[in-house]
Amino acid sequence: MITDHIAEAWLAVGFILLAVELIAFGMASGVLLFAGIGALITGGLLWFGLLPPLWSGAVLAFGGVTALSVLLLWGPFKRLQSERRVDHRPTSDLIGLRFRLDREVTAASPGTTRYSGVDWRVEIAADAAQQTIAAGSEVEVVSVDVGLFRVRPVNAPLH
Repeated sequence: MITDHIAEAWLAVGFILLAVELIAFGMASGVLLFAGIGALITGGLLWFGLLPPLWSGAVLAFGGVTALSVLLLWGPFKRLQSERRVDHRPTSDLIGLRFRLDREVTAASPGTTRYSGVDWRVEIAADAAQQTIAAGSEVEVVSVDVGLFRVRPVNAPLH
């Protein structure tokens, strides 16, 4: 019965919460991280007999330990996250891809193109000197987002 294994139950919950935080959220949210730490410490306190094996006391300890871990670890956790450096260099293999437009593309009216079995939205890049690119013009992909090519006409000057 679960009441006979209360310490093991809290330890299991703690490991599950930490695994979900790591796998599903990549340690980005922190919510399950602090709850997982709280559950692990609560399970440890129960395991070593420092808390009586009662659910009511364990739930209170879990809440207190989770709150304490948030107070102690929130600052270092946020600093660790903000120290990550984001690489803004273009790394997609699709950058530099050239193709001809099927129809005219303007800043107000993006187009589409089919590439590798996927329909991609085509927008004019922000640094392009012109706001309209005629149908049949050769363009080059300068930026890629999910389902989106930002293009510039080939051999066109930068703005």
